[in-house]
Amino acid sequence: MKHGLLIGSTCLLALLSTIGASVAYPLLPPLFAGGAPNGLNSFLGLPPTLLFGLALMINPVGLLLGSAVLGPVSDSLGRRRMLLLTALGAASGHLVTAYALLAESYPLLVGARFVTGLLEGNGAILRALLAERLDGPLRKHALSWVNGAFNLGWLAGPLLSGLGAGYSVALPFYIAAGGLLLGALLARVALETESAGAGTHGWWIHATRHHAFTLLRHPPLRTLFAVHFSYACGVAAFYEFFPFWLVKVDSYDAAGIAWVNMAMCGLMTCAALFAGRASALDARHRASIQAGAVALAILCVGLGSLDVGIAAIVLFGLPHAFYNATLQGWAADQFAGYGHGAVMGLLSTTFCLANIVMALAGAVLALVDVRLVLFAGAGLAGHAALAMRRWSRSTMAIKEFA
Repeated sequence: MKHGLLIGSTCLLALLSTIGASVAYPLLPPLFAGGAPNGLNSFLGLPPTLLFGLALMINPVGLLLGSAVLGPVSDSLGRRRMLLLTALGAASGHLVTAYALLAESYPLLVGARFVTGLLEGNGAILRALLAERLDGPLRKHALSWVNGAFNLGWLAGPLLSGLGAGYSVALPFYIAAGGLLLGALLARVALETESAGAGTHGWWIHATRHHAFTLLRHPPLRTLFAVHFSYACGVAAFYEFFPFWLVKVDSYDAAGIAWVNMAMCGLMTCAALFAGRASALDARHRASIQAGAVALAILCVGLGSLDVGIAAIVLFGLPHAFYNATLQGWAADQFAGYGHGAVMGLLSTTFCLANIVMALAGAVLALVDVRLVLFAGAGLAGHAALAMRRWSRSTMAIKEFA
């Protein structure tokens, strides 16, 4: 397959998958925090904030499992086949989600969000396609571009929600399902020359023995997991609760949340086009600076007024895009011997695990004040910045001593 077709098809699949995953984020806060009782925010008499946190958590739970096993399974069954199956399955999940919202069925909504997340945990497959078939500067640029496509999905999905929710709360999910069907067609046509994996075991054995967490047996990858997990928890606290902050501070509706998110993701997408450039600085040193800037942006949301908070939300996208490109490019080069699919799966799985932890912890903190969630997120991202800087310095010291 020519490099241009590989990169283009991978980026389009990333865009379509993320649109489907992100359409719910502007829609859910008004349904749970808007005040009017409904079948979703009054389920079993539980607090709406807690129900909201659980609804947020369940999708990353599915993403966690999918990110951990879909990459290894694709090694056995083939990238193209797995992308086709996951896209078709996720499209069905969005249709069920739409029905659950119309029926105001909280259990069905949670179940549909879980299954959809499970099947959309295929980002590791997309990144592995690029990491294993490209090398050098082109690999770094391509990984940054696919990050840009994921970021663009976080722009397009909430925008779709804001525009479509005025007609029907289910309409954005119908459109998302159609987009994923298009993604399945793309996987069938554009990736037709991809051959099946050469796994010697069945897919179940391959998934259980070679999932992403098996990499934690290796000390450098345990360090990577610990540092990136702290950063991802900070980002998850921000992602999941800045819409809730907007509702609490100024009664934002789905359309208003979508416009703020669109500005943030637009900046993030533009930054991703240039974030893969080479630098003389150690990658972990650069990542520590970028994580520190992210922590500052999150802190400004929690401390600031509405105008300051919105500006910080938008500007968050700049350092976050550079951090993703820096860390993924470095990990692809540094740990290639462990398998690109497994390494990219570990990074994706780490972020999914962080989303689960912060959805639960954030729901509890938000019962007191949603700003506490943002303060916690800023602290965790700041801790990651310091840890990444110490890791960089320790490695540089060892090299100088040697």
